[in-house]
Amino acid sequence: MKPATAITEILLMLISAGHLLRLIFQIEISANGIPVPMWPSITGCVIPFVLTILL
Repeated sequence: MKPATAITEILLMLISAGHLLRLIFQIEISANGIPVPMWPSITGCVIPFVLTILL
């Protein structure tokens, strides 16, 4: 495995884990005072995980 591939897999797994933790612990995030809904974290968890598996 090339080093760039390994680094990409690690970063994608960290992104996926971060979104999963947000979903589990129900962490509220706001951007410029506007609350960000939870549903983007579902896609933010699934898509990077699938990409990691495909790599």
